[in-house]
Amino acid sequence: MPITAMILAAGRGERLRPLTDTTPKPLIEVGGIPLIVRHIEALKEAGITDIVVNSAWLSDKIVKFLGNGSRFNVHITHSVEGPGGLETAGGIIKALPYLSDTFLVVNGDTYMDVSYAKFLQRKLPHNICARLYLVKNPAHNLKGDFALGENGLVQYGNRYTFSGTALYRKSAFADMGVCRLKLRPLFDKWIAAGALQGCVFDEPWFDAGTIERLNIINEYIKNRG
Repeated sequence: MPITAMILAAGRGERLRPLTDTTPKPLIEVGGIPLIVRHIEALKEAGITDIVVNSAWLSDKIVKFLGNGSRFNVHITHSVEGPGGLETAGGIIKALPYLSDTFLVVNGDTYMDVSYAKFLQRKLPHNICARLYLVKNPAHNLKGDFALGENGLVQYGNRYTFSGTALYRKSAFADMGVCRLKLRPLFDKWIAAGALQGCVFDEPWFDAGTIERLNIINEYIKNRG
């Protein structure tokens, strides 16, 4: 079965108000193109054409804009959540029926200038639940999220920031009911079991969570040419 991808697009985007009062965060444009379209095109270039998009806030606008994905030459399945959404892990669990045994997840409110094929170069070892793609700590998260230990296993520390992009094993979510749940408790569980791997990528990565960061992305795209 070809690998599928999931774009997390359910967030309210409180820090991007008033933009997100009427526009879902993933539909906000950078360099004149909606963030989610940039992810879709990058996934397609990496050979992933089966994509799940979850949504909650202004979900009708996301569903209407993307449709079934045909205009992007991909197939999009919509996983619409209730008011307030299900958080990251909850959203993934709800979408599991549409995902492959190993699947890629990207955050809809990030911008990455990297070939997404890089995230698919190495398969997950059978004993690993997920591989987190990490970046150097940006100015807004100098305390970091994690460190890396022997064999690339994720440890607690402050050396790297989680990019929001990761490869997951579907079976790692087995028997979990759909509920409002963040990913961090699962990361803690997998770290304790020595089943969470990490990999650092050096290409440009940006979080689009505030107006100031959107301006930084737009400036980067303009200067890149």
